[in-house]
Amino acid sequence: MCHHQLCRKVVQVNTIKWKIVEKVSIFRKFLRFIWERIMVCSTGNSVRYRRLSSKFSEELLAVESSNETLISGYDSDSDLVALKISILGDCQIGKTSFVIKYVGDEQEKRCLEMKGLNLMDKTLIVRGARISFRIWDVGGNHNSYDQIPIACKNSVAILFMFDLTSRSTLNNVIDWYSEARKWNQTAIPILIGTKFDDFVQLPLDIQWSVVTQARAYAKAMKASLFFSSATHNINVNKIFKFIMVKLFNLPWTVQRNLTIGEPIIDF
Repeated sequence: MCHHQLCRKVVQVNTIKWKIVEKVSIFRKFLRFIWERIMVCSTGNSVRYRRLSSKFSEELLAVESSNETLISGYDSDSDLVALKISILGDCQIGKTSFVIKYVGDEQEKRCLEMKGLNLMDKTLIVRGARISFRIWDVGGNHNSYDQIPIACKNSVAILFMFDLTSRSTLNNVIDWYSEARKWNQTAIPILIGTKFDDFVQLPLDIQWSVVTQARAYAKAMKASLFFSSATHNINVNKIFKFIMVKLFNLPWTVQRNLTIGEPIIDF
């Protein structure tokens, strides 16, 4: 057999192996999804997460993306800290773009899509410890309300999102919040305004009006408020770090920013 034919066979074998691994990963996600649907009907104890050492906490906050290792698929190992995150909000406000910006394009390809629901995950290895974000993105139409119970059950944080350039999507946040709290009263609430890159082009009086209303809503929801942009990666990673800060009582060095014309951070 010539060298050229041998190389071709090796490439074909590797391609087949990769397709098998990819299918197994998707199948594992599907089984995990079915299992969590079953668990929604149960009345077991709430999920508990182990405490992280103070030394690890400092390393986790300081970690740069170059030091993070991504793992595909869901793991059930005992040393994995799994954090379920729910995302709610209207259609066409940038929820999926926000998640993809965080998990990456490769993870998007492994996304598990169900009717009115997308599941994506990102697992980080930080100095040997594994943190897994399992992100449940609920569709934005009213037909997706049926998915809110499974999406919100046992979530440690719920992200309520709206389009900064569309006042109606901000008004509808209250409905999403009320519905979510029927199924989860303990999750950390975070109110997120998307498309800040478009919002900052609006007249300052309109920006001031939206900021005022968003801060009032966040206060009523007892939620932290972030303005973000998936296009320019503004506050996307910071929001997920903030979730870990709240969960594990870590130090938080980011300052509040209430300046009109800049991405708001209020907590």
